[in-house]
Amino acid sequence: MIEKPLRPEAKLIDAVRAIEISRRRMAVVVDADNRLVGTLTDGDIRRHLLAGGSLDAQVAKAMNPNPLSAQEGSSDGYIKDLMRHKNVVAIPLLDQDGKYLRLVHLMDLEQDEGVSDKAVGFSFSVIMAGGEGTRLRPLTETIPKPMVEIGGVPLLERQIQRLVKIGIPRVYISVNYLGHIIEEYFGNGDGFGIEVCYLREQEKLGTGGALTLLPEQPTEPIIVMNGDILTNSDLDGFYRFHQAHDAYITVAAIDHRVHIPYGVIRAEGPFITGLIEKPSERFLCNAGIYALSPQVLNYMPKNAHSNMTDLVEICLSKQLPIAVFPVHEYWNDIGTPDDLEKARAHFSKMEINK
Repeated sequence: MIEKPLRPEAKLIDAVRAIEISRRRMAVVVDADNRLVGTLTDGDIRRHLLAGGSLDAQVAKAMNPNPLSAQEGSSDGYIKDLMRHKNVVAIPLLDQDGKYLRLVHLMDLEQDEGVSDKAVGFSFSVIMAGGEGTRLRPLTETIPKPMVEIGGVPLLERQIQRLVKIGIPRVYISVNYLGHIIEEYFGNGDGFGIEVCYLREQEKLGTGGALTLLPEQPTEPIIVMNGDILTNSDLDGFYRFHQAHDAYITVAAIDHRVHIPYGVIRAEGPFITGLIEKPSERFLCNAGIYALSPQVLNYMPKNAHSNMTDLVEICLSKQLPIAVFPVHEYWNDIGTPDDLEKARAHFSKMEINK
């Protein structure tokens, strides 16, 4: 498959879509003569966002201007060795004049070797699905919020589909309010491609306290998600990011901007020191998705109500490394009827990868 290259002046949001559609985790950037001037990966975009950039910026602001490349005609063995040595999964191929021809991906080269494209990394997943969803009433009077349908499929099933996609073998679902409906629907996971187990809260333990019910100690990081999140974020990339930063916890975060419709005055005493016309404030907000290294579970308060944010605060107080993973893909917290309708409308336009 030949990837359509981008120009340096293209918007980053266009690059995000190109990367998602291609599933190659890389976009190629060329000039007007089709010469390679850069590459752009998912990691480049997230680093740009962490530095305060936005998706409205030009591709040139976030791309790697010194990309790795290979000449057309190079052997598969040479290209694979180059990828592994440089720790990349895709390389642009160029002709003798340095013009872009196509993008070759490691999974293309390994296709004939029977290598799966699933990247098993997380030991298992935990989905917090015990909340009452009071803001969605009367809809949630008869079903738990995670079972609300989006495009004819329960929200919780869509989350599980994404876990299956990256090869996670087992999911624990924390249940409380109307939990029997969830258990009757999913059973032990037969037919869903994943083992499903349940953490039954006899009393509400919070988004963190439910982790104390886990019957096993993981050997690798685990992924914890709120049961009311709809997203097509790259969970495989989330794992790699967590590991690359040696974090105890990695918190997924959405970029939220607040626009103030007035001129803001800065003053010292009775005198104005500055005037900013209609400024905007940028915040990285908790997206309700966490990667936890195994040792973190030892810091959970036992037999007590606690939230994931409490666990983060405990780790911060101990000066343990906590990373933040910017989510630039679609994300929606299904908290209100308006949120639900927006998610359903978005899904109907086929903008979410099932």
